[in-house]
Amino acid sequence: MDPTALQHLRTLAAQHALDIAGAKIRRTSSRFCLGVEHGDYNGTNLFGVGTDRYIWVAYKPNNTNTIRLASGNFPDDGLITFASGSYPTPPLTEEQSKSWARFPHGVDFVLRSEGLLQQSVGFDAVVWGNIPGGGMSRFLSRVDGVGAGRDQRRAARRSASLCLNLIATWLDVNEATLPPPAPGSLAREVELAVRVENAYVGSPCGNLDQIMIWHARENAGTLYEPEAKKISYVPLGAGAPDFAFVALDTGTDRPGLEKSTYKVRREECDDFAEELFAKSFINRPVLADVSIKDYGKIERAYADTMWSPHLNRLAYLINAQMSFETMIAAWRRGDVEEVGALFRNDGRGLRDDYCISGPELETMCDIARTVDGVYGERMLGGGDKGAAGAIVRADAVEALKAAVARAYPLAHPLYECAVHEVRVTTGVATFEGEL
Repeated sequence: MDPTALQHLRTLAAQHALDIAGAKIRRTSSRFCLGVEHGDYNGTNLFGVGTDRYIWVAYKPNNTNTIRLASGNFPDDGLITFASGSYPTPPLTEEQSKSWARFPHGVDFVLRSEGLLQQSVGFDAVVWGNIPGGGMSRFLSRVDGVGAGRDQRRAARRSASLCLNLIATWLDVNEATLPPPAPGSLAREVELAVRVENAYVGSPCGNLDQIMIWHARENAGTLYEPEAKKISYVPLGAGAPDFAFVALDTGTDRPGLEKSTYKVRREECDDFAEELFAKSFINRPVLADVSIKDYGKIERAYADTMWSPHLNRLAYLINAQMSFETMIAAWRRGDVEEVGALFRNDGRGLRDDYCISGPELETMCDIARTVDGVYGERMLGGGDKGAAGAIVRADAVEALKAAVARAYPLAHPLYECAVHEVRVTTGVATFEGEL
């Protein structure tokens, strides 16, 4: 158990007079997507890892019907207090959507609406996270230094990790169990976390973050095949030179998905998929069903129509899927250099065809490409702002940090950037006897 996290949890409980002595602690990770970024809502295969930036929740039943939570990342929100079932019903107002309380409210709302809370047990909980500001399950840089206030607020907005943690907490406190997933079904926790964001928070997220966090394993990548709803694991670079995953935090705050380019792209892709399905170009209303041999026919049909901008989004997805199996095979044989080259090329597609990146993200990528030993780099996550990622030879990490520290402030002096080397880890862990 991380001693810094423990201290934050203890301090937070004391500030709000919450009794967490003997409490359970659950840790949920961030994620680093290796492909296909933005593939979840388009029906592609997905691959990624859990990383060692986390959200921690310490919780303990309080023998009341009242839920009391405090977040160290949102000190201005104070103590969130409500009885199970007593929360705003969606859609949320602008003011309600600004508070982190929308996540615990949403968890209670979804679990109750699914009939999973047969009793209503109150509990006290404190929450603290160190996930940086966007891209790593939507990746903290300066928790204890300059910019700490801003970064702490950003850290707890990593909604997928937070929702999964709170769902597990609610179920545990109420002694509710979920049946194992049926063959061909995702873990129920994943589905519930997505529903919290879609149905309550109002975020149009897919399920990539939730899958990669809940199923993450140490030192392995998680491969998800959506048609079969199959999870499997791939070793990462066995026999390869030492390498590292690095998050390049631009210091920018990404807007919620409901207010971002992500929402626009998702709507574009959903609409285009429905159009192609209606015209019998594909058998399912997802763009992953378009094959390379069909692209030319679709391009000819839609080049001079209102759908022509959507062809670029489709081109990115086709190219990303074509390189996906190559990437998986490269991981299996330990060819990290090839993985890095594919990762870099994927970034060009996200920038030029999918048009989901942003100037600060691309500055980070431009800097990374100048450093010897950086195998590949690209934006991470929903896009616009937040963090980029890089795959780096282990002995080049410090050179990358120095290059970013030197060059990034010259291009974007208003933002405090940071570089984080991250370790591949399990997505969910529970601790007892620490408090």
